[in-house]
Amino acid sequence: MSSRNQSEDDQTGAIDLTPMLDVVFIMLIFFIVTATFIKETGVEVTRPEATTADEKKNASILIAITDSDEIWIDKNQVDPRGVRAQIERLLAENPNGSVVIQADSEASVKLLAEVADTARQLSVSNVAVSTLKN
Repeated sequence: MSSRNQSEDDQTGAIDLTPMLDVVFIMLIFFIVTATFIKETGVEVTRPEATTADEKKNASILIAITDSDEIWIDKNQVDPRGVRAQIERLLAENPNGSVVIQADSEASVKLLAEVADTARQLSVSNVAVSTLKN
């Protein structure tokens, strides 16, 4: 009789955690799949101010041009001759991507135009220059 009482106590006192673990793993997968990842250029720039600035959301390709005319894409400094290859690589990942150029207010306008022109040559229809809204 004592063995019967002991097995009943084990069954009534035990909590089955399997359904709870299933729910936790499903929630984890849901959050990973739906998370939006912040894209960064890898360097901070002082953007110029503009009174007619429009907010662009979901920019998939960010390019930064510093005041010393360095080009940064995906946290890596890129040679001006390698900009085309980097944009092609990022467009392969997201064919409908838009390009946003974050040029420092002291950056060369010529370099900014070259980067924008390179993006347009690759059939990127949405190329924008990032500014601060005044």
